[in-house]
Amino acid sequence: MSFEIERKFLVRSDDWRAHVSSQTTIRQAYLAANGKSSIRVRIQGNATATLTIKSRPAELRRLELEYPIPVLQAEALMQLREGPLIEKVRHVVPHGPLTWEVDVFSGENEGLIIAEVELKDVNQHVDLPSWVGREVTALRQYYNSSLVNRPFRSWSLQDQSIATEKLA
Repeated sequence: MSFEIERKFLVRSDDWRAHVSSQTTIRQAYLAANGKSSIRVRIQGNATATLTIKSRPAELRRLELEYPIPVLQAEALMQLREGPLIEKVRHVVPHGPLTWEVDVFSGENEGLIIAEVELKDVNQHVDLPSWVGREVTALRQYYNSSLVNRPFRSWSLQDQSIATEKLA
């Protein structure tokens, strides 16, 4: 059985951009995002697609089952989605022994940037890069499955300002 152990953070500067090792566009849709699980379909670039089932609520460690599917099937499943597509560019940013993923959202969630790091253990030490801000792992509104129902553009100006606050 597969589990995901992931921490999420707001991004407080653009310093990460100088360290990007790769990037890919992602489109994803949620077929279900309520109750005890979420079911999503994701297309990376235009070349690969997956169907993923994750346990809810969002916690540091949660069940994640992911299956490759043909891109044409993923495109068809996206038509059955709940809410808008999640559109973003994922930037891979190595930092020390860990690899960070910085998601720059577009579409209905334009303006939001989230940094994530996957861990091997819930107690694993994480050396935070200087460009990482407040941790939002426990805040459901920052999860893609929540952004489908309440996109970033619909947040209050105050909440948007908190999420996009940069260092002076």
